[in-house]
Amino acid sequence: MKENSLENITTAQVAGLMLLAYSFSFMMRMIWVWQFGGDSDFMWNNELMINTNDGYFFAAGAQQELFGLHEPNPRVFGMWEYGVIFFTTLFVKITPFSLETVILYMPSVISSLVVIPIILISRLYNKTLWGFFAALLGSITWSYYNRTMTGYYDTDMFSAMAPMFILFFLMKSTIDFNLRSALYASIAIIIYPFLYDQGQAIVFAMSMIYVAYMIWYHHSEKITYQALIIVLLALIPLGIAKPYDYIVHLLLVFIVYIILLKSQFKMKELMIAVGILFFVFLLYSNIFGLLSYHILSYTNTGTATEGLHFFSVNQTVREAGQIPFSTFANRTSGSVTGVILALIGYGVLVFRHRAFILALPLIGIGIFALWGGLRFTVYAVPVAAMSAVYLFWVVGDYLENHKLKLVFVTVMTGAMLYPNITHILAYMTPTVLKSQEVEDLVKLDTIADAKDYTLTWWDYGYPIWYYSDTSTLIDGGKHNNDNFIISKIMLSDSPTFTANLSRLAVETYEESNHSIITTTLFKKSDGSYKDPNLLLAQLDDPEYKLPPKTRDIYLYFSYRMLGIFPTISLFGNLDLSTGKEERDVVFYPTQITDQSEEGLLRFANGISFDLRTGVLTMGDSQQKIKNFIITEYDTEGKLKIHPKLYNYNGNYSIVFMKSYNKLVIMDSQTINSTFVQMFMLGKYDSNLFELVVNSPYSKIYKIKK
Repeated sequence: MKENSLENITTAQVAGLMLLAYSFSFMMRMIWVWQFGGDSDFMWNNELMINTNDGYFFAAGAQQELFGLHEPNPRVFGMWEYGVIFFTTLFVKITPFSLETVILYMPSVISSLVVIPIILISRLYNKTLWGFFAALLGSITWSYYNRTMTGYYDTDMFSAMAPMFILFFLMKSTIDFNLRSALYASIAIIIYPFLYDQGQAIVFAMSMIYVAYMIWYHHSEKITYQALIIVLLALIPLGIAKPYDYIVHLLLVFIVYIILLKSQFKMKELMIAVGILFFVFLLYSNIFGLLSYHILSYTNTGTATEGLHFFSVNQTVREAGQIPFSTFANRTSGSVTGVILALIGYGVLVFRHRAFILALPLIGIGIFALWGGLRFTVYAVPVAAMSAVYLFWVVGDYLENHKLKLVFVTVMTGAMLYPNITHILAYMTPTVLKSQEVEDLVKLDTIADAKDYTLTWWDYGYPIWYYSDTSTLIDGGKHNNDNFIISKIMLSDSPTFTANLSRLAVETYEESNHSIITTTLFKKSDGSYKDPNLLLAQLDDPEYKLPPKTRDIYLYFSYRMLGIFPTISLFGNLDLSTGKEERDVVFYPTQITDQSEEGLLRFANGISFDLRTGVLTMGDSQQKIKNFIITEYDTEGKLKIHPKLYNYNGNYSIVFMKSYNKLVIMDSQTINSTFVQMFMLGKYDSNLFELVVNSPYSKIYKIKK
């Protein structure tokens, strides 16, 4: 069977196919906009808000570049640290679009470019239509869509797209033996960390396979060693400050490229140069340390022991846990059948076109998701799409009629597309915050100074930077042992302890040049650790001598925290000396599903509460309730409290937040915690705190000490 009838495609037609695939990818990402665009709850400044917390980290960096905000914030980085900040700043400056519009649509604009290398790779083998169908699938498959959809403003928009360009140039150099292809690959390798620094290990792995591949199959070719010199040179870190690192690196590679073209080096000289560069790469790139770090950081769980015992954040991050095969399959190809076809197709691809072995790290890291977490599946998506469609193409070769083959590939690709499109239609992820919550943070911005701190859980760190222009102690990228500090503040039943620890933590953080607070507070000069319980006990003393006040501090509590408060409590409910839980924290948010005429309230999971007797029934056990408290907002927006004491010696209390139709069962110690008292019940010590922002969505207190 001749392929020419299907592959007699001109350059203009290739461009047309790229545009068509790109448009398909972009328009699929517009579905979310059509679903949420008319809802004012998700709008701010006449634009839909983004739907990923981490996006506000980069958006704050863009604010700093564009508007000079966040200058005192030690955690906000500029445009030369991250490519996404650079391009955001550039797009806002050269286009008529606002920052809100750019960060909303930029993920769709950038990530859809993945169709280009997919089609270009297929064109290397004169099978452009294979690449076109694969581009349709790879650009919208479950995992890639989830992490690059409209509003998912993060570096993930580069995560799989950029490596596919590197893969294309590396593969091209193995086919055309043109040193220019190796140069383009080297340029892409140098730029990649600027775009997506988390994927450096994958580029290293791809490049090492490239080195082995070229030496194994083309060791007698002079251009092999010329290409390896350029690629290895691109991989070696220079250690120069950004952005000069990228500029010098690019110039160096280009100069060496010119020298290699103009000079006549002997084969032996080139081989020695490759050996030296390879040794320097291993010495300075820390490739093995980088790989082991990523593996351990995503497989480690439990408490982190560093002299003291802190709770590890990894086991609370859903995307960092083990996932079942079905989840891996759905996110990689859309279905179990789809991923099996993709894995078979990849095997066929490598067998027929051995250069595809260079894509093994992308497939491998995708499979690692089974242990490391669902975030890793995104890397495998484009190659999996190419592999599955290639399998269809090979099977179609057995059909004599070219049109029939095209119909077969179209139908099979459509079958692969179907579950992914269905997922897109159902994936109605909301924005990070609602407009009412943003209003509260903007109010804080009018009250606070840029040097002030807002203490809250790390989930809300970046949005607080963006909307309130205040700093935080923990955030989405800095949730280390200092999680203990914030959790302890939330759990404490002492207003004095809360105020003292807040002031001590912030001032210590500033005085120590933004070092880890728990290390500074608990570690001695000789490297040993103090007894943390002694300091924590002293902080409950109103006369405890605090560092001088240099800025204001605010406590931020939100309604959203109800769902994650049990997770928050894990970090502070520890004896740091032993790593053991201090007590059994019970905090169970639920809703009333039914109420009988006799006064029996039924909740989810078979739990019920008798309003007459004050008895809480949970399965086979019954507990006497101490307090049943009803809270509700009146017509003027004031919080009203209606408590009822059932049993003074009861172990549990219930708070029914009537305005939210939300009910929380908690132990009788947790009801006295900072979070419950100051947010759920609106109670606080006016000598220590001032309520500066008050709404049903959030409460923000200023610490007076």
